[in-house]
Amino acid sequence: MSKSGFDVCIRGAGIVGQTLALRLGQAKLRVALVDGAPADGPAQRARDVRAYALNQASRQLLQELRCWPEGDAVTAVQHMHVRGDAGGAVRFDAPHSRAIKHQPGQTTAPAADALAWIVDVPALEDVLRTALRFQPGVELVSAAVPATLTAICEGKASASRAELGVEFDHFDYPQHAVATRLRSSQPHGGTAHQWFCGEHILALLPLGGAQGDEYAVVWSTSVAQAQRLVALDEAAFVAELHAIATGAAAAGPAPHGQGLAPHTQFTLSAPRARWPLRLAQARQWAGPIPGNPGAAWVLLGDAAHTVHPLAGSGLNLGLGDVAALADALLQRPAWRSVADQRLLRQYARQRKAALLPMATATDGLQWLFWQQQPWLQGLRNWGMRGFSASGPLKHWVMQQAMGGAAALPMPPGLAAARAQQQAPRP
Repeated sequence: MSKSGFDVCIRGAGIVGQTLALRLGQAKLRVALVDGAPADGPAQRARDVRAYALNQASRQLLQELRCWPEGDAVTAVQHMHVRGDAGGAVRFDAPHSRAIKHQPGQTTAPAADALAWIVDVPALEDVLRTALRFQPGVELVSAAVPATLTAICEGKASASRAELGVEFDHFDYPQHAVATRLRSSQPHGGTAHQWFCGEHILALLPLGGAQGDEYAVVWSTSVAQAQRLVALDEAAFVAELHAIATGAAAAGPAPHGQGLAPHTQFTLSAPRARWPLRLAQARQWAGPIPGNPGAAWVLLGDAAHTVHPLAGSGLNLGLGDVAALADALLQRPAWRSVADQRLLRQYARQRKAALLPMATATDGLQWLFWQQQPWLQGLRNWGMRGFSASGPLKHWVMQQAMGGAAALPMPPGLAAARAQQQAPRP
């Protein structure tokens, strides 16, 4: 333990940092959580229009910490409709089976009762912050303090990562994301929707519980289009979204029964936010602290990696980092320090291996649907239709998405055009 008495100093008090603090604090480690935000109440904070699609692993972690939001703050996704831009479509439905078959040699565990859970961000943050107030092993501090291990959870613009000189390889997509919320004239029925329409990737994620009528919107498009969408008046913005959601803006016919009904009406229920999209990964995820023998640092969440949001996997990857690092620290022999480089390298290898397929898939899908060549448009929609009818393959992908890194199943047109894809980026 460091002279300060802290085993771990966590820099960054977002969802990933708070979850790590609770997990380690409950295991009797002495944790300092750096939180420079003012101690205002939930009503005083600006409303966050985002919502997270969490998978079974993330849900289980939060439930074990007793930090799973209740009531209408969580909406189970029972169905997922993904539509291409020329008639391609895939539909996923939550299975009725109560058991998931794992890899050979693994035991069978209870299945998720939904494809994913859409969680309201402010509600989750409030639950975590309340839990921290009752966790004696965690001390909130306003600035970084010495500790045996420094866990950096500051996000993609991490100042601590930069101070350590860690290179952050990145590819900036020619896209921004626009987020807001909508109320619909029809209940969502626990159904999430995603459309690939030209340069637009539009997702509607159900909110407000099983009987709700609100959606979280994540609309990825070109930088110029995103700027224009944010500047539009509400009526014009809703009209353009409605055209995509009902198939009126598609290059081909909307698949029968897959588009929202044309008479569905939307109204904005939150302001619009916009941010740039990036694929990024730190070259080094852990290491010794220069000039401080016996101390080390480690990266988690967006400080270590970011991916395209089209699969809603960002927070799931970050919470996966939390689970992996906590397991490594809490299962170590008593004689081994929390700053042990062997443990931290093992964590980094494990999480890089988990990140690779998700980063590759989201990057590939973004590239595949960004291209507007007619032959490629036909190929990707053909791939989606073939996958939708594939039976066992579709079922396997859905199970992986529910229990693995992905938050929501993704359209598989990438497989059909993999040979045409650009060389891997960072």
